Parts: sequence; structure tokens; C-alpha cells
Amino acid sequence: MRGRGPGGRGTCPPAPTGTAYGPGTPERPDSRHPATLLLIRLTHRIRSFDTRRPWVWDTALTGFWLTAALIDISSGGWRRIPGNNDTVPLWLVVAMSAGFAAPLLIRRSRPLGALLLMLPFLLLNAWTGAQLQAALLQMVVFYGIALRLPLRTLALVLGVLSVPLAIGAVRHPVGSWDQTIVPPLYALLMVALLGIAVRSRKEYTASLVERARRLEVERDQQARLATAAERTRIAREMHDIIGHNLSVITGLADGGRYAAAASPERAAQALDAIADTSRGALTELRRVLGVLREDSPGPHSGSGGGDRAPQPALTDLDRLIEGVRAAGLPVRTTVHGPGAPLPAGQQLTVYRIVQEALTNALKHTPPGTTAAVELAHTPGVLTVTVTDTGPPSTTRPQSGGRGLTGMRERAALYDGTLDSGPLPGGGWRVRLRLPVPPPVPVPVPVRDKGSA
Repeated sequence: MRGRGPGGRGTCPPAPTGTAYGPGTPERPDSRHPATLLLIRLTHRIRSFDTRRPWVWDTALTGFWLTAALIDISSGGWRRIPGNNDTVPLWLVVAMSAGFAAPLLIRRSRPLGALLLMLPFLLLNAWTGAQLQAALLQMVVFYGIALRLPLRTLALVLGVLSVPLAIGAVRHPVGSWDQTIVPPLYALLMVALLGIAVRSRKEYTASLVERARRLEVERDQQARLATAAERTRIAREMHDIIGHNLSVITGLADGGRYAAAASPERAAQALDAIADTSRGALTELRRVLGVLREDSPGPHSGSGGGDRAPQPALTDLDRLIEGVRAAGLPVRTTVHGPGAPLPAGQQLTVYRIVQEALTNALKHTPPGTTAAVELAHTPGVLTVTVTDTGPPSTTRPQSGGRGLTGMRERAALYDGTLDSGPLPGGGWRVRLRLPVPPPVPVPVPVRDKGSA
């Protein structure tokens, strides 16, 4: 059961009024009849009031049954019950009626205690043979026990309540013993089944409410994780794009400044290369930042078709390397083995890692440095090695740089490994090992020999 409120009752879930699908989303219209909705709201309000002030309902119910018992005594109705002992003193009848009604005040908070208070009067009622109708109030307490206490306690209480029945059947027999004991036992069993059914329903409803709460918490956590992952991805992309292109622009600007005096044509070429690199960087930035805008989900958005351009692939490595060469870093490329087709995500990973490695070589090596990019295709593995001849420098990122962290994150996305560090003979190396999925075989249709 759910946590208990005042008076020991389980908390009840709020009345359903529709399902919200998200912030700013209108609730789904409820198709139930207005009278049904009114009844649900009224029941919910009554339960909420009872949860806040349990003593009101307990006192009202106890007073009602006590008044009914006293009216039955004053009218002499208890004397007209067949087989009862009408010689019982009136004061004892009044005391027993009060003893049956008063424990109802604690029937919800302490149902077992209420029954223990009622038990002496049940035994006295059976011993004297008064057979008061107020004795039936034991059913109310027994229902509370079936609703709130374990089944073992319920079975024990049922055995205890059988004792007054047996005493009455022995001292004041009316017909056969089965006519005296069996019907009250059947009534107790029916009350027990009703309490168990209501308790099962409440526990099931409480489990649904708890499950919905956990699902809502899990949904919020997944949304936060997805937001953090997307933020990290965008930050990594922007770092690679901005860092590489700014390094290329810096190299071109430095080269153009030195060539301006001796060769104005070379300076103009450097300015053209800077302009082309800047446009390419802006295009990539628009594409990356476009995922942050909710108003550009398709090709017809106002941002234009350039924002939806495909991500860089292995076929764009030549253009990347040409830009690095134009910035002043000679790069030699080598490819070993036939190139197996790679998924777009793995091609982007290789492109960005090569881009970041060459960017670091541009930023952290002196003039005269050369670089080499080597792609080795072997069965199941693609090895990408980027080396440069620059001396190890204290300005190079060792492990805490954002660039190396981003490269390792990209490699880990596809179960790859990346290591970097100085070479024994001088220079720097970045090596990526990336598992390559096997090619999917294309089924060849088999023609029937009998076909034309």
C-alpha cells in the first residue's frame, strides 16, 4: 500500500482529468459522460476532506450507529428477535450496545484494537443470549482488518470471532448447530473477500501511480541526458570547425603578409583562400547550429538549403588537406588497401580526427614542418595515422586539451581507440583504430529453371 495519512488510511490518487502530452500541449478531451466526471470529482473531494480531517467521518459514523442501537433498545426491537433472551437487564443491553458502537471510532487507525475492545461484549452477548443487532458492527471492524492487515492476521481474527458463535450455539441453541454457526461464518467470509478485493484494487492503483511517477522521472532524466549529449556533440563539432578553420586562416594571413611586398599576386591568392575558408566555416557552423532551432525541421525552413548540407565524409579529405597545404603545412597522403564502404558516422569521425590532428600541427609546430596522413584498410579495421615532423612542444595538448578529448570521444562512439604522443625520433603522432563493419551481402535472386 502507499504511505498512510492521518488515521492510517492509504493515500488516494488524484482524480484523472486528462493526459498532458508536454509543456504547452492542451489536455486530451475526456470522452466520459459529464455525470461520470462530476461523480469522480465529488468522490475525490470527499476523500480529500476525509484525508485532512479523518475524525469528522469517524465521529459521525460512530454517533450514527450508537444512536441506531439506542433507538432499537428504546423501541424494544431487540426483544422481538426470535430465540433471544429477553430477560437480560436493560442496563446490560445498553452497555453492550455502547461497547459495540464506540470502538468504531478507531476502526481505521487501529482496527485490531477496535476488535479487541469489541470482543468482551461479543462474548457477553453470546453468553447471555441477548442477540443484539448491534453485534453486527463487528463486520465493519472485520472489513477494516481485511483491508489493512496481513492475511495471517485476518485468518487469526476469523478464528477468534468463531468463538462467540460457538458459545451462543451451545448455550442458546436455535435449531441445528449449522443453522446457528454457518450463516454468520459465511457473512464473515464474504466481508473478508470484499476487503481483500478492495485492498488489491487500491494496491494495483497505487502501483500504477508509482509506475507513472517513475516513468515521468525517467523521461525527464533521459531528456536531460539527451540534452547534455547533444550539447557535447555540438560543442565538439564547433571546436573542430572553428579551431581548424581559424588555424588555416591564421596560416594564410601570415603567409599573405610576408608575400604582399614581394608578390602581390600571392597575397591576393592568400586573401581568396581566406575568403573561401571563411565561407566554408560559416556554412558548417550554420549546419551545426541549425539543429538548435526548432523552426527549421525540413528543407523548406527559412535558413536555406545550405544548412542541410551533408556532413563531411572521406571524399572531402582531399579538400581538407589542400586547405592545410595552402595554409603553409605540406601534407603527404598515403592509402593502403582497398577502401571498404563506411557508414556516414564513421566517415565523419575519421574526417574530424584528421582535421583536428592537422590543426594541432598548424598551431603548435614551427615553419618548415611537414605532416603525413596514412589510411590503412585491413579486414575489419581502419587505421588512420597522422604524423608531423615538428619537435615536441610544451604548448601541445597532452591529455587535458579539448581537441584530444573530442577525438577520443568520437573514437569511442564506434568502439575505436585513439592514442597520441611524441615519436622517438622526433615529431608527433595521432593514431586511430576504428572497427569496420563487414559489408552486407546483397542477395542474388535465383531464377526458376522453368522460367523463360
